[in-house]
Amino acid sequence: MHTILIVGYGSIGKRHLKNISKSTNAKIIVLTKQKNLSKLQKNNIFVVDSLKEALSYKPDIGFVTNETNLHVDTTITLADNNMHLFLEKPLSHSMKNVIKLKNIIKKKKLISQIGCHMRFHPCIKKIKNILEKNTLGRIISVDIESSSFLPDWHPYEDYRLGYAARDELGGGISLTCIHEIDLLYWFFGMPNKVFSVTGKFSDLEVKTDDLSVMTFLLKNRIVGEIHLDYFQRPEFKSCKIKGTKGTLYWDSTTNEVKIFNHRSKRWKSVLQIKNFKKNTMYVDEVKYFFNAIKKKHKTMNDIDDGIKTLGIVLSAKKSSKLGKLITIK
Repeated sequence: MHTILIVGYGSIGKRHLKNISKSTNAKIIVLTKQKNLSKLQKNNIFVVDSLKEALSYKPDIGFVTNETNLHVDTTITLADNNMHLFLEKPLSHSMKNVIKLKNIIKKKKLISQIGCHMRFHPCIKKIKNILEKNTLGRIISVDIESSSFLPDWHPYEDYRLGYAARDELGGGISLTCIHEIDLLYWFFGMPNKVFSVTGKFSDLEVKTDDLSVMTFLLKNRIVGEIHLDYFQRPEFKSCKIKGTKGTLYWDSTTNEVKIFNHRSKRWKSVLQIKNFKKNTMYVDEVKYFFNAIKKKHKTMNDIDDGIKTLGIVLSAKKSSKLGKLITIK
């Protein structure tokens, strides 16, 4: 039986605790500085306020869900204590100590997974499958958007105090909404070049970037464009991919994947998900992680992938700062 440590008890930590506790009888340790959580302690759930006390339970699996700027140092400690690692996106806000973390994970042969739940959305999985089958022919361009209104994320708390609104905690639109960058990377591999305009443009009271528009040059001369913002209502996500044989389109409003065929000159629906429940993605990503531990196999989004997508974001931010197209190293 596993012993699971969850570091951090914000919205995503709470979600993981709820999902994990429903699917296993494993002992779960929650490490948080929050007070008045006595109701949380029951049966197999224990709340602690120090890492030393958490480690005394000898956990073998760690979920890192605290603020982004604390991710790497926290994860290094967990890796040093031989835990398999589920690390919420993004990996970090800088490259400091990420190679050290990677080396520990590799040396100890630990299973690692970056928490990018959008990879487990049925429509996104369908798009990945379509690309692998070359249904659209040679891909020419891809457009991905994620827009939402930051104060709506957690209406029960002051959005200005959350990590997403604060640079010093590793927030900002391009890091917090790294899912779309992860999808571009998952679909097409590592981009070669990027030009970006990233900064604070809205009237939101945030101390970080709230808009990022990125243009990428990928392998095989594919052009990728990503739009991220904190200020749109209603929330909206979309993906459009254009190829020599057709165009694919999906958005979060209809949750329908459809393809326009150049020969038939018609749209065809290939998947539509009705009454989609967002939490299923989080449940499925954790099931996948636990299965990887059981079977001792590499996950599809491990520490190496986390380093690469972080590098893409940091390159985009650098491009915006310099005001020019740059090569992603």
